[in-house]
Amino acid sequence: MATVVENALSILDELKKITESLSNEQAENLVDLIIEAKKNNKKVYCAGAGRSLLMIRSFAMRLMHLGLRSYVVGETSTPAIEKEDVLIFGSGSGETGALTIMIKKALKVGAKVALITRNPKSTLGSQSQIILTIPIENGKSGFQPSGSTFEQDMLIVCDAIVLRVIEKEAALEKGISIDSYIMRFHANLE
Repeated sequence: MATVVENALSILDELKKITESLSNEQAENLVDLIIEAKKNNKKVYCAGAGRSLLMIRSFAMRLMHLGLRSYVVGETSTPAIEKEDVLIFGSGSGETGALTIMIKKALKVGAKVALITRNPKSTLGSQSQIILTIPIENGKSGFQPSGSTFEQDMLIVCDAIVLRVIEKEAALEKGISIDSYIMRFHANLE
């Protein structure tokens, strides 16, 4: 029997192998879409379901920390999506019913759509302008359930995207730490 620490190390090994297989080109396309939205003062919406929603919510929060107008779809204070706004889905299957309805509405108003998924040939994938594939075969991830592997890797990749946005914008002036940069927009009513 493995210990908790041994299990955690096995998970990290699995995530490392998957992350090494990501397409830098796909990731850079998503980074550039986010930077473009910020430059043009467009809103960025993040959507998902289940545990993927939890991961994409944290991505929306980090985008807000970068100074973007970012929202999680379904929250009571989320405004209407408009032309040229960005909608980023986090969906392992790319087939979640509510999300497939949502993408049609977003495209109808002229929003740009991106998808983080393990299934680029899905319904969401076929309608997204930008796809970032996390290469996990359903049921074949190995050590842990493929859903967990997807969600964990999506969280790590989204944090890496945030770091790349900061880097490409040259946002950190000499002597300013990343924590200081993020804290400009961090919640202060807690």
